[in-house]
Amino acid sequence: MKENMEAFVRDLRTFLSSSQVLTQEPMRLHTTFEIGGPADVLVLPGSMDEVARVLRLVKAHDVSVTLLGNGSNVLVLDGGIRGAVVKFNHPMSDIRVDGTRIVAGAGALLKDVSVAAAAHGLTGMEFACGIPGSLGGAVFMNAGAYDGEMKNVVALVRSVTMDGEIVERAAADIDLGYRHSIFQSNGEAICEVELQLAPGVQADIDAKIADFTTRRETKQPLELASAGSTFKRPTGYFAGTLIQETGLKGLTVGRAQVSTKHAGFVVNLGGATASDVLGVIHEVQRRVKEAHGVDLHPEVRILGEAE
Repeated sequence: MKENMEAFVRDLRTFLSSSQVLTQEPMRLHTTFEIGGPADVLVLPGSMDEVARVLRLVKAHDVSVTLLGNGSNVLVLDGGIRGAVVKFNHPMSDIRVDGTRIVAGAGALLKDVSVAAAAHGLTGMEFACGIPGSLGGAVFMNAGAYDGEMKNVVALVRSVTMDGEIVERAAADIDLGYRHSIFQSNGEAICEVELQLAPGVQADIDAKIADFTTRRETKQPLELASAGSTFKRPTGYFAGTLIQETGLKGLTVGRAQVSTKHAGFVVNLGGATASDVLGVIHEVQRRVKEAHGVDLHPEVRILGEAE
């Protein structure tokens, strides 16, 4: 396997710069939780064609691959991630406005797409103004907030298969549901997204964004590192409410804690390990089940291996 990885890295460096291929890179530097052991190889592609070439090499060298957006909805375990991590960020973050459509790279931040839409008087992306994720990750998870979700605005997705083929999928073909899309099972890398928005009243758009921003800043623990909402919403309940009613605000394991500001968030107090976070998650699940008979399931994707 070591020989495979060495050959894989050597081949990557024939068309990617040294800043695009990082070995033994700490994933805590690439996730909003600021937690995670090293990736064997972190690859930062700059175009759809580069993604296709990378994935063809992944297949040719039989290397495992993990696809990552802004790292905002993940917990990377302390042992890190074996194989290659392909992360979409700044080089693939172009945003173009064409009438009522926005075409953007998977690495574009949701807040930047929301700002671009508002600047052109387009409505539909206001809900995403405060979600700390990338556009590709948002489609992957069908991200949502404040009664909005990606399902309502996605028109087309361009992705790359594990064979390195570029494909287009219309919104009707990507099975967007609650925190779900077809990309969670088909392994394709989301590279570019087209959004269909609508003309709006500028004052209304600006007011919505201001309202959502104020709500987020006053209610969410933005001053501490986290992965966003930790648990999925159980049918008929709100996870944060259940956790608060169980008296778990402030529950701490190591340097991880149920936020004292919003019980739906597990936060990094500084220097937390993934093991600390899992300790909090498991204790919350156990005690909420005991108190309310409700199973909580993590919304955060758990990646990599324990030490």
